[in-house]
Amino acid sequence: MSQTIYQVDAFTDRPFAGNPAGVCLLESPAADEWMQAVAREMNLSETAFLHRDGDGYGLRWFTPSVEVDLCGHATLASAHALWQTGVLTPRQQARFLTRSGLLTAELEGDWIRLDFPATPASPVEAPVVLLEALGVKALRVGRTVFDYVVEVASEDEVRAAAPDFGALGRIECRGVMVTAPASMPGYDFVSRFFAPAAGIDEDPVTGSAHSCLAPYWSERLGKRELVAYQASARGGVLRVRMAGEGRVHISGQAVTVMRCELLV
Repeated sequence: MSQTIYQVDAFTDRPFAGNPAGVCLLESPAADEWMQAVAREMNLSETAFLHRDGDGYGLRWFTPSVEVDLCGHATLASAHALWQTGVLTPRQQARFLTRSGLLTAELEGDWIRLDFPATPASPVEAPVVLLEALGVKALRVGRTVFDYVVEVASEDEVRAAAPDFGALGRIECRGVMVTAPASMPGYDFVSRFFAPAAGIDEDPVTGSAHSCLAPYWSERLGKRELVAYQASARGGVLRVRMAGEGRVHISGQAVTVMRCELLV
């Protein structure tokens, strides 16, 4: 029996930008080994696997090398696929049961709004190896349950960062985000996200990182609603809002670019 897989570009309104994710709509739960093998075959930063579970969908995310506990762009891509294929109507909320609890998505015009747990960063002293691997001068360093966040002085420094991925991959964390206030008109902050330990040197657009970046920049800029740009080669736009009670709304757009049939 074949399995349909969708490839969706998330956090963009045009093909071949944003962050591509694979989406498998399954009839029933699949074996971990099979999902990891499919993710490795897709060779995208994440492939999402979801199946009906009560009034929602069980959702898991795999990079080509590991399963992850939280992923924004593949969640957005999964919600997009459910609406685009008619599994859900545009008025229906997408509900996902995940390792990080219940996540929801709602369609708001051309945008999809995700409701995610906030993962604020606590200030820490930066490991010397971290800053050496990044090759940046840090103004502040924080640590979340998943990642390091490193603030630098300018957008130019974010864009110019050229990490040593071998050294960065030996640091015990999911990934490292580098961020600064935006100099581009219309944006509040910019970032990049590196996760070589998870098999992804640079993630094009990282929704889950904004569970940290939203409260981080909300506090510093005194704003509850912000517009973010992830300055990877593909680039991506996100709207974020502090939603109260430890939650963050992360909004983006998505485009389906491919539908294929897995034959084995």
